Amino acid sequence: MTTSVIMDIMQSAMVAGIKIAAPILLISIVIGLVIAIFQAATQIHEQTLTFVPKLFATAIILIILGPWMTEVMSDFVYYIFDIMTTIY
Repeated sequence: MTTSVIMDIMQSAMVAGIKIAAPILLISIVIGLVIAIFQAATQIHEQTLTFVPKLFATAIILIILGPWMTEVMSDFVYYIFDIMTTIY
């Protein structure tokens, strides 16, 4: 196994991880920003006001994008298995 193959595997792993994590993180950041602006405008600083909407949004995103995330991970696993068959 050469260094270039290892670097390709690491790059593919990082890309797969970013593809899976990005939608959840982006939605969470956007909702947190909207709620922070609302809290600053109304001076209501309740902890559950930020936690509960993020929790529901994350659950909805996982339900909606779950099949796509599974497909991304299975493609990565197929890629790894394909590389394993070429190793002598």
